[in-house]
Amino acid sequence: MRIQCLPQAMVALLMMSGVCLAGEADVVGVTATKASDGTWSFHVTVLHGDEGWDHYANRWDVIAPDGTVLGTRTLHHPHETEQPFTRSLGGVRVPDGVVSVTIRANDSVHGTGGKEFSVELSK
Repeated sequence: MRIQCLPQAMVALLMMSGVCLAGEADVVGVTATKASDGTWSFHVTVLHGDEGWDHYANRWDVIAPDGTVLGTRTLHHPHETEQPFTRSLGGVRVPDGVVSVTIRANDSVHGTGGKEFSVELSK
């Protein structure tokens, strides 16, 4: 299953216009795949106007409907010249009965608050 929120052309236009500079980190695309061991891998695309070490997207979380954080992908450095960028997290255990999760990004200045992305999980 591949889900994308913004077409790449629109993302490029937003980047050129400066709309994303210094704002909150937005999740703009997610792919979720289930492994043979029952865990999930998430490939998450984040858009943020990283400005160096003082202001950058520093993580994203996989959140269950009840608010439980199921997994966190820490981003260890700014991605100033790679926007948007995609990073992955595997081995995420999703409890039985959970049919969707939300992915939310965090940046080092604003914390959470940017655009989140909900993903339906097909079991």
